[in-house]
Amino acid sequence: MKVGFIGLGAMGKGMALNLVKAGFSVTVWNRSEEPVKALVEAGARQAKKPSDAAKVDVLISMLAEDATAHKVLLDGGVIDAMRKGTVHVNMASVSVAFGRAMAQLHARMGLGYVAAPVLGRPDVAAAGKLNIIAAGEQRWLDKAQPLLEAMGQKVWPVGEAPERANVVKIGANFMLASAIEAMAEASTLTRAYGVSAHDFLDIVTNTLFASPAYQGYGKAIAEEKFEPAGFKMTLGYKDVGLALSAAGDERVPLPLAGVVRDRMLDAIANGDGDKDWAGLATVAARQAHLDKRGTGESTSNAGNTLQSGDAELAVESDEMEKSERTSWLRRSAKGRKGDAGDKPDMNDINDTAEQVDTREEPVKEPRKEKGGRRSRKKSDD
Repeated sequence: MKVGFIGLGAMGKGMALNLVKAGFSVTVWNRSEEPVKALVEAGARQAKKPSDAAKVDVLISMLAEDATAHKVLLDGGVIDAMRKGTVHVNMASVSVAFGRAMAQLHARMGLGYVAAPVLGRPDVAAAGKLNIIAAGEQRWLDKAQPLLEAMGQKVWPVGEAPERANVVKIGANFMLASAIEAMAEASTLTRAYGVSAHDFLDIVTNTLFASPAYQGYGKAIAEEKFEPAGFKMTLGYKDVGLALSAAGDERVPLPLAGVVRDRMLDAIANGDGDKDWAGLATVAARQAHLDKRGTGESTSNAGNTLQSGDAELAVESDEMEKSERTSWLRRSAKGRKGDAGDKPDMNDINDTAEQVDTREEPVKEPRKEKGGRRSRKKSDD
């Protein structure tokens, strides 16, 4: 089977290499030359222009976003160069609207179209362990199946409408972005109290959230390893934007998506657009001003000594406890019935309040004088 592959970025180069290793005849094109040379050395053929890679049985494209895909595939003449019956497998994360429009265009031209976005980072792509979400007419899926199996560990079909695969990918990336943001905020909270991000994330990613996504991004956050980027912040911002766009089309509120997108915009505005999107942890730490706290430890010491400069706050909890003990003593003393004329000395109670055990003891009933009243009555008589 003759295969064309367009787009040899961080993900595409590993995917194309796996096709070459699987024995397929692969023709590749990429805007920059370096990844092309590596593929040619491995046995692929080089296309001089994008349309040269389209004269095949199955064309695979892995381009960054809608605008790039439009420029290369449509403006670059790729779709026009495809022969009838050729299947185009679009493995990029594109918008639902773009995916739907591409499917309609291919159908009018007698071409097959399969949307097959992937789940996995560049190292997973290189290892051929991607999870591939696929949607399209069954005849086109069947033709593309051997190629998909060579690039991934499992193919997940989600129906015949190609845009279904696109929305699954968009939803999955939105969940990943939300998970990263949650870890970023939570680890910033623990750092403010002197618990390192490493210790905190080691606990939660091996107990409550023991999954590859949490463990992988948790490790990146703990080690502050955001370069080289496995998935750039700008791409994450784009994908969360795709989620909001798709949600708007179907009137589905996504309040959390708006928050996460703004955090990513903050990172991009601060020059971190080319860093991994795990760098959301930097945004959370910056907004908490952890860098201005010296060691990043707590501004409080277990509720005892507050570093606020307010001496009254420093003993507030102790004063409350003292007040409670004093109140208890007053209530207790008031409730006792001693000999006539005996009243508790409140000054003594206040002076000794701090020395009293706060554990309440049962109040003993006052002893009744045997025959006291009756004897006096008889004497009066």
